[in-house]
Amino acid sequence: MANVVVVGAQWGDEGKGKVVDIYTEFADDVVRYQGGNNAGHTLVVEGEKVVLHLIPSGVLHQGKRCVIGNGVVLDPEVFIREVNNLKAKGKMQDDSQLRLSESLHIIMPYHKRIDIAREAQSGAKKIGTTGRGIGPAYEDKIGRRGIRLMDLLNRDVFSRKLKENLAEKNFILEKQLGEEPFDFEQVFAEYCGYADILRKYMDDTALLLHRDIKAGKKLLFEGAQGTLLDVDHGTYPFVTSSSTCAGGACTGTGVSPRDIHQIIGISKAYVTRVGGGPFPTELHEADGERLRQVGSEFGATTGRPRRCGWFDALVLRYAVRMNGLTGVALTKLDVLDGFETIKVCIGYAYQGKVLDELPANLETFAQCTPVYEEIPGWQADISAARRFEDLPAKAQSYVKRLEELIGCPIVLVSVGPGREATIMLRNPFA
Repeated sequence: MANVVVVGAQWGDEGKGKVVDIYTEFADDVVRYQGGNNAGHTLVVEGEKVVLHLIPSGVLHQGKRCVIGNGVVLDPEVFIREVNNLKAKGKMQDDSQLRLSESLHIIMPYHKRIDIAREAQSGAKKIGTTGRGIGPAYEDKIGRRGIRLMDLLNRDVFSRKLKENLAEKNFILEKQLGEEPFDFEQVFAEYCGYADILRKYMDDTALLLHRDIKAGKKLLFEGAQGTLLDVDHGTYPFVTSSSTCAGGACTGTGVSPRDIHQIIGISKAYVTRVGGGPFPTELHEADGERLRQVGSEFGATTGRPRRCGWFDALVLRYAVRMNGLTGVALTKLDVLDGFETIKVCIGYAYQGKVLDELPANLETFAQCTPVYEEIPGWQADISAARRFEDLPAKAQSYVKRLEELIGCPIVLVSVGPGREATIMLRNPFA
């Protein structure tokens, strides 16, 4: 038996959806443990592109149970639309395949309006949020004002909590942000309608997962965003509002740390970032635009162009340490096919010194410049490779050099967007 956590090892958008889709073949349950619909997982299955924002990527496999844990904040409208889209494609015909934690928190319309208004007023200090209400929903959760799924399904409790929240939120919207207030009756009716649909998916998922573990089933935990966006361990304040690191798989599902056996970090063969914040290896000229266009580096949720840069070994070493990674899945190696020379950041230059670890201080991090090692490119199409030996010698050398620099084995290499364009070096479920 093995239970596996898949976590982003950079700033998100590393290709977790594809890796989770591949590993789902070996799992019984696929469990989402944090975040909301501010992240999108893009999968290409049999030539068809599918983008999922809330529902675990394992939903594309028959006979797999998909669980959305208590650490997620859920927008009912987005969730229901995603379910309907999947059903229209002939997927998820059995509703029992998908379970929602009764304890997860609900994103309300005032969360989204506050999110957008705050960001609009932030000027140069913008975080780069998606405006989906994720941060304000987590604020209410931590402030003990949140509305949970179990509350939504109890009309009396929901009515009381909504009135209390609107008294505060409408004041903030009108007096501080200059926005229109919300009408109680309108919001109440809309969300009661959602509750009637969500009811059939609700479960005590922590207990459900505990029983599955006792029965010897294999669990695959799926995170959103990446290590450097973790609210505690990321490049604060340019982070998301939840625990994106592997530890979030436990707090976000109710599963014991003793029941986690393998932790796989997902990393691109280069680096991307969305939103504000320091990014030492960011490329502003032709090479950066080339990575963006060849790698289709545009947000699955927002369509925003991603900032692109060379591989940063310090970021990956940090992710290895923070998550306790047992392996790394390297994605989009094929995007580097045409480069004559590839650079890898092996240190940061700061005030006359060379740092070999990620600085915790954001102001220090913002002033770091990369120290590069240049590696010869392979200048060949690798998309047909299915074994490591099929890769050109220079591509093999690049992968091996990254493995040396990060101090963690690379267990999977992706050479294209499709499920089949994958070289699996070690199966974490084996």
